[in-house]
Amino acid sequence: MRERSGLVLIPLVLVTALGAAAVTATLRFPTIPPPTTRTVTVQATPDVLRAVQDLARLETVAFHMERVVDLRETQTHAWGLVEAQDAILLVAVGEVVAGVDLSALRPEDVRHDAAAGRVDLTLPRATVFSARLDTGRTYVYRRDTDALARRQEHLETLARQEAERSIEAAARSQGILATAERNAARTLTGLLHAMAIREVRITWR
Repeated sequence: MRERSGLVLIPLVLVTALGAAAVTATLRFPTIPPPTTRTVTVQATPDVLRAVQDLARLETVAFHMERVVDLRETQTHAWGLVEAQDAILLVAVGEVVAGVDLSALRPEDVRHDAAAGRVDLTLPRATVFSARLDTGRTYVYRRDTDALARRQEHLETLARQEAERSIEAAARSQGILATAERNAARTLTGLLHAMAIREVRITWR
């Protein structure tokens, strides 16, 4: 019986020793973490801001205008006793372009609620980007210089400048800025919907 008990104890001692060795190995050689780890943080608002700012000067409407400019310069001679005129009649055709300058957008103008899928935009007001004449379609219809008048070569330049001012004023009076803002809001809403934004709310400064 003693011999059998001795034989039984030998395996138990071996198992115990192996277990202790495993524990010791575990304690001496802990699991080594990977050499590098990466943490990704998504900042949604800057992405939306950059996407909108990339449009820069968003031209949203162009008005084609026609104006007739009658410009006259009166000259006096003989101590004011005689008057003479140098006149030009200009038929002007031009284009007025308006839109929104999105490069002026500030970070605080964009509020993105990623959980709700909503973006609130505060945009700068629309402005006229350009008012220029179509040189190919603008022409002098009539040029009259009285016999006693001195022909002024700069008169056509003045008439063209007045035509540009006139077509811009006409475009403003016909609501070009309001149209530009409506079109800008529609364009930006479509852009943000394509970026998986469900709700877009736009206000103006």
